[in-house]
Amino acid sequence: MMLDKIFDHKEIEQKHYKIWEESGVFQADPASGKDPFAIMIPPPNVTGSLHIGHAFTMTLQDLVTRYHRMKGRDALWLPGTDHAGIATQMVVERKLAAEKLPSRREMGRAAFVEKVWEWKGQSGGTITSQLRKLGASLDWSRERFTMDEGLNRAVRKVFVELYREGLIYRDNRLVNWDPKLLTAVSDLEVVAKEVKGHMWYIRYPIEGDQERFITIATTRPETMLGDSAVVVHPDDERYKDLIGKFAVLPLVGRLIKIIGDEYVDPELGTGAMKVTPAHDFNDFEIGRRHGLEMINIMDIHARMNDKVPEEYQGLDRFDARKKVLNELEALDLLEKIEDITHTVPYGDRSDVVIEPFLTVQWYCDAKTLAEPAIRAVEDGRTKFVPDNWKNTYFEWLNNIQPWCISRQLWWGHQIPAWYDEDGVVYVAETEAEAQAQAGVGAKLRRDEDVLDTWFSSALWPFSTLGWPEKTVDLKAYYPGSLLITGFDILFFWVARMMMMGLHFMKDVPFHTVYLHALVRDAKGQKMSKSKGNVIDPLDIIAKYGTDSLRFCLISMAAQGRDIRLSDERIEGYRNFATKIWNATRYCVMNECLPQTDFNPLSVRGTINQWIISQVLETQKSIDQNMAEYRFNDAALAIYQFVWGTFCDWYLEFTKPLLSDQNEDAAMKDETRATTGWVLDQILILLNPFMPFITEELYAKIAPRAAGSLVMAQSWPNYDAALNNAGAVAEIGWLIRLITEIRSVRADMNVPAGAKIAMLMKDAHPDTMARCEEYREIIQRMARLSSIDKIVQPPKGSIQTIVDEATIILPIAEIIDLDKERARLRKEIEKLNANIDRINQKLGDEKFVANAPQEIVEEQKSRREESEVTLKKLSQALSQLEAA
Repeated sequence: MMLDKIFDHKEIEQKHYKIWEESGVFQADPASGKDPFAIMIPPPNVTGSLHIGHAFTMTLQDLVTRYHRMKGRDALWLPGTDHAGIATQMVVERKLAAEKLPSRREMGRAAFVEKVWEWKGQSGGTITSQLRKLGASLDWSRERFTMDEGLNRAVRKVFVELYREGLIYRDNRLVNWDPKLLTAVSDLEVVAKEVKGHMWYIRYPIEGDQERFITIATTRPETMLGDSAVVVHPDDERYKDLIGKFAVLPLVGRLIKIIGDEYVDPELGTGAMKVTPAHDFNDFEIGRRHGLEMINIMDIHARMNDKVPEEYQGLDRFDARKKVLNELEALDLLEKIEDITHTVPYGDRSDVVIEPFLTVQWYCDAKTLAEPAIRAVEDGRTKFVPDNWKNTYFEWLNNIQPWCISRQLWWGHQIPAWYDEDGVVYVAETEAEAQAQAGVGAKLRRDEDVLDTWFSSALWPFSTLGWPEKTVDLKAYYPGSLLITGFDILFFWVARMMMMGLHFMKDVPFHTVYLHALVRDAKGQKMSKSKGNVIDPLDIIAKYGTDSLRFCLISMAAQGRDIRLSDERIEGYRNFATKIWNATRYCVMNECLPQTDFNPLSVRGTINQWIISQVLETQKSIDQNMAEYRFNDAALAIYQFVWGTFCDWYLEFTKPLLSDQNEDAAMKDETRATTGWVLDQILILLNPFMPFITEELYAKIAPRAAGSLVMAQSWPNYDAALNNAGAVAEIGWLIRLITEIRSVRADMNVPAGAKIAMLMKDAHPDTMARCEEYREIIQRMARLSSIDKIVQPPKGSIQTIVDEATIILPIAEIIDLDKERARLRKEIEKLNANIDRINQKLGDEKFVANAPQEIVEEQKSRREESEVTLKKLSQALSQLEAA
């Protein structure tokens, strides 16, 4: 069957995914008796659409799932989406406003939540349909949503059990408060922006000493209205005599104690700090240590409340700041103002300044839960790839703070707690249970808050498998084999899954955690809409095809290294797909097709024995690299084999064997059968990386059994006897010889069409026999006019060495030697000047310290490239000068 001349990815992608999904090949089967391989999808937000980060992590997950499925394991890749509390609530609120419908508060909680579910039903499937475009072989029959009834039950049970164990409690602590969204937010939802601002130095009078002041520095002077103390280092000689005395809080008149605490850096600022425990995280800890009063001076809208002087009450925090500064200046208590650049926390969705805010919230005792999670990594039950991430994990968990798990939202898992009229709390899985606790006739009101989205996500590895029921799936697929996710959610998600899994399942949720880096633009910059450098994977898929994007991402997935993505790189892998397509067309046109009765052990031709041996080496390399999570090296192994070994060498080597001039019919048949077999192996080995093109070609090149899919084939397990060391050595020599001649020709600027003679000196008789055996191939592929043995090299020739033999190429009559020497000197001069310029830049400490890291790395890369070229050209010049 003939293949189309051009590979049209759009036509085949939709067709094959539908076939795969309907075939049931994606579905895991715990009754199969196979060794399970389970991997859980990091559930994308239900509001989301596929971005390049998703494309990267999902491609890696699909690669390992397809690979292990072909290796005979019962592979479960479980799909699902996250309800994404704040994000989803905001999307629906904006939709209501756009449609001029009643607002959330106007319609009430029940009606609003119903609207969210309605939106989810209509628009929530966007990301899952896009995952299909990526070729993700997820078990859609097991798709879950973090607000499913089953998952909601798991969340309620976990909350109640942790509460009863004293690991969930209510406390009055500082949180990141968003005064626009009116909710606590997690650290992950806070963006630190660098802004220009001021450092104000304020003088606080010392009680009983009108001439003495203690100066503090602050970027938020309005918070001074809530100060409880001034703190200094206990050993700071400037302030030792003041410890235990009182300062008078300007504008308020309240006496605040001067205390000593080693937290203070005497070298920083004035060495004295104001302490506002209700509005600063560090101050909160100091306040707890010293039993200071926690004075919350703002309401939920970040307006001044009744804890401040009357003239400030009701003012927005920034208006209050202006008034405070004006009054301090009038009282001559503003010592100086410095212009500074500092980081200010903003809400990632509201884009307003986040306020540290003292409020009663629900907390989880993360420190207690973290202890088993630390031990599990220490004793190797869970390992990190790359290994160095365990240090970050330990650092975070050893210093973990109580986890604020409540959010002031309506969309999410409503906290299963009820209050009676006296404020007594009853925590239960259902209202009926809470009522039973409270007693007949007690009027109960449910807590209005919902749980942090990460709380339900932390249960994902076991709640999705049916827990708290003891299901077949739970027994088969927990703990999971592998988790692949970005390093940025190591703490927020990975660590919390470890805590919850160990606490409720008494085992780790996964044996290995592979943390990948970020996808950046070609210059190494983080992608953002404001920079205009966002790469949309759906645009890439439309332009270059899914397989090209997938292979590009995998081939760049070096452990611990950010990906620098560009159109040019993806286009390069589109060319790889085209190469595969064209090579297959060549095989089809030459009747090199898979034969059911072919036995590779029966092959007698050296070139055919060699290519079969190379298939074994490639499979071995892929297996080794996949086992070590070196996905980029696995991709490189198959890429080099397909493009280099098979297309550039083997197909070229065998052209004479397939030609009409070859009268050895048996060798021609063997070569066709070998080529067809190798092509089949390529499609199998390449399938986990590039599923669409391989599936299309597999179906086209040979008659297959009905419903036969390449993705359902067994991963090859070759007979070691197929590895022919003699053939590998012989053809290895042939490739080295041709490669070296080509390299010399290129270095010496020999025209591509010019045929030159090759003379051999000190060659072993076996080498000369090989030259005779492969004379036609060598002369054709190295562009030679003749091959002879000599004793003395002629004048005007270039020499190089391959193994024991000296290869002599007379080129004096082909190129102008003087002109070529001059050209090389000029190129060398330019390269030296370029290297000097780069060295000068990199030697400038100011440049290295201030330039973006990606610019510094780019300069180093350019220098390295120039040095490699310089070495090559210098060697070529030395050769010419000796000629």
